[in-house]
Amino acid sequence: MTSFWVGQRVRLRGIEPGDWAAFRRFATDEERAGDVLRPPRSAESFRAWAREQATATGDDRFRLVIEALDTGETVGAVGASYADPHAGRFEYGITLEAGHRRKGYASEAATLLLRFFFAERRYHKCEVRIFADNAASLALHRRLGFVEEGRLRDHVFLGGRHQDLVVMGLLAGEFARPHPREAA
Repeated sequence: MTSFWVGQRVRLRGIEPGDWAAFRRFATDEERAGDVLRPPRSAESFRAWAREQATATGDDRFRLVIEALDTGETVGAVGASYADPHAGRFEYGITLEAGHRRKGYASEAATLLLRFFFAERRYHKCEVRIFADNAASLALHRRLGFVEEGRLRDHVFLGGRHQDLVVMGLLAGEFARPHPREAA
């Protein structure tokens, strides 16, 4: 049997201390794309963060590395940033390095994560928050079955301007229809 965390294109795995350089690249990409703007961080701060993540245990809030199966290269990260088991709701996020986008990695990584939360952890709903001008991410999530549930107007200040934030949701049953094996 293949691992639960392996798809056709990607493998999701825990963060290792050596992954710090990849996460530094992801941070640079996010800044270039206008997704986040933070003060510059040292290489040591990324190393310390990766060491901490490599030994983290606990609840349903975690981040995983997205690794391309064909090359073994770290291409992105996916994880749950919020989980409320009582309400049956979680939020997740995904990032891919610029050179690895539009290859199916994001949709497959998201599907693996959604399958875990819906089928194994029995959560009922997933939410994602996306900048309104991120057309690629909005399209990806629509293809995954997410529905726009709301728009928080001028909610984020980034790059010298306010931006809308789109809130999208996906229910376990909506995920199960196109993914019956994954949801079983």
